[in-house]
Amino acid sequence: MSETRDALRQRHGPNYRWWVLATVMIGTVASIMSSTIVNVAVPDMSRVFTLGQERAQWMSAGFMAAMTISMLTTPWLLDRFGYRRTYVAVVLLLMFGGIGGGLGWSFEWVLAMRVAEGLAAGVLQPIPAIIIMHAFDRSEQGKAISVFGIGVVLAPAVGPSVGGVLVEAFGWRSIFFVVVPFCLASVWLARRYLPHSAPGGAAVSRERRFDLPGLALLSLAILSLLNGMVQLRGTHSGMGLALLALSALALAAFVRHQRRTPHPLMRLAMFTHPQFAFGGCVAFIYGAALFGSTYLVPVFMQIALGLPPSQAGAVLLPAGLVLATTIGIAGRLTDRVPVHRLVSFGLVLLALSFVLMIGVGRGTALWVIALWAVCGRIGLGFVLPSLNLGAMRGLPSGLISQGSSSINFLRQLGGAVGVSLAGIFLEWRLHSHGARLQEVAPSAAELSAFHETFALLALVTALAVLAAWRMRAPAQPLVRG
Repeated sequence: MSETRDALRQRHGPNYRWWVLATVMIGTVASIMSSTIVNVAVPDMSRVFTLGQERAQWMSAGFMAAMTISMLTTPWLLDRFGYRRTYVAVVLLLMFGGIGGGLGWSFEWVLAMRVAEGLAAGVLQPIPAIIIMHAFDRSEQGKAISVFGIGVVLAPAVGPSVGGVLVEAFGWRSIFFVVVPFCLASVWLARRYLPHSAPGGAAVSRERRFDLPGLALLSLAILSLLNGMVQLRGTHSGMGLALLALSALALAAFVRHQRRTPHPLMRLAMFTHPQFAFGGCVAFIYGAALFGSTYLVPVFMQIALGLPPSQAGAVLLPAGLVLATTIGIAGRLTDRVPVHRLVSFGLVLLALSFVLMIGVGRGTALWVIALWAVCGRIGLGFVLPSLNLGAMRGLPSGLISQGSSSINFLRQLGGAVGVSLAGIFLEWRLHSHGARLQEVAPSAAELSAFHETFALLALVTALAVLAAWRMRAPAQPLVRG
C-alpha cells in the first residue's frame, strides 16, 4: 500500500512533520558518526595494517570521496523511488558497511566498507534540508534546522569520546558497530513515518532518466583529483600532475554535458542565483577546513601530544556540547539576522581556533586545548544552520532538492580535498623537518609540522570569509510548492 504525505499527516496529526524530521535526524546521526568516529582509531589501525600516513588518510578520504560522488544522486533517487524506499535502502547499506568494516581482515576490505558507508551517507545528507524546506513554513525553518542541528552535532561530539573508550577496551573493530542500533531505529521509524511520495508530495516518476554519463565523468574528476594530490608527493609527481590534468578535463566535460542533457545530474541554472553561487563557494572552502581539521585534530592529540585515545576524545566532548547549544541559538537567528553576517562571524571564529592550536604543545593543559576547540565549535554553530538555508532561500521551489544536494556536494567535495590536503601537507612538513609519525616520545619536529598544518587550515578558512560576505538575502521570498 502506497502511503502519501497527506495520508500520513492525517493519521499522525499536526506534529507529523516533526516526526519526519526526527526520523531523518537519526539516520543522519548514524552517517555522521560513521564519518568521524573512525578518526580516533587511525593510529591503532595504522599499526595493525602497517599503514603510512598516505594510506592511512584514505580511511577518511575514501569515505569522503564516496560520499561526495553519491550526493548528487539524491534528487533522482527521491523522484524515482520516493522518500521511504530510498531512505530505508541507504540506511541498510550504511549498516552493512559498518558490520563489514568491523569484521574486516585486510586494509583493502575495510577501505571498501568505508566506501560503502560513504555512498550511503552521501545520499542521506541532503534529505533533511529538503524536508525542512518543503514541510515547514519559512517562519519555522530556523527552528527546525536548529532542532535538527542540535541532534546531529551530538554525533561528532560524543563519537570521538565513545570511540576512544571502545578502541582502548575492545580495539579498533568495535567502533564500526556503533552505527548498527541507530540504523535499526531509523529503518523502523522510516517505515512508520516516511511517505512513499517524492519531495513536495509529488508522485514518484519513472520517466526521468538517470544521468549515468554525468556521474561517470564526475566520479572520474573527483577520483583523479584526490589520487593526483596524493601522487604529487615523492617520486610520483609526474603521475600526480597527469591525474590532476585528467581531473580538469573530466570536470570540463561534465559541465559541458550538464548543459546539454535534458536530465542533468546538477542543474547549473542554480548558480545564476548569486546567493546560492557564493554559498557554494563558502561550502567548498569551509568543507576543506572543517573536514581537514576533523582528520588532523585527533591524530595531533594522540601522536604529537602523546594523549591516549580516550583523553583525545574527551577533550573534544565539551566543544561538541557547546556546538549543540550554539546551533540552537544560531538557527533561530537565521530569520532575523542577515545570513552573510552569521556565516562570516562563524568562519572568523573557526579560523581563530586553528591559529590558537598553533601554540599548543606537550605542556599545554587539557582545559586550554578544550577551550580552543570550543572557540572553533562556536564558529561552526553559526555557520552550519545559516549556510544551507541562506543559500537555498534564493532558489525557486523546483530547485530545492537539487540545491540541497549540490550545496552538500560542494561542502563534501571540499571536505574530501581538505582531508587529502591536510594529510599530504602534514607528510610534506614532517619530511621537511626530518620527522616521522610515531606514538612514543613525540619530537619538536613533529609538533612544528602539525602547527604548520593548522596554519594552513586557518588560511583556508579565512578565504571563505570573502565569499561569505557576498551572500545576500534573495530579492523575493521563496515560493514553496
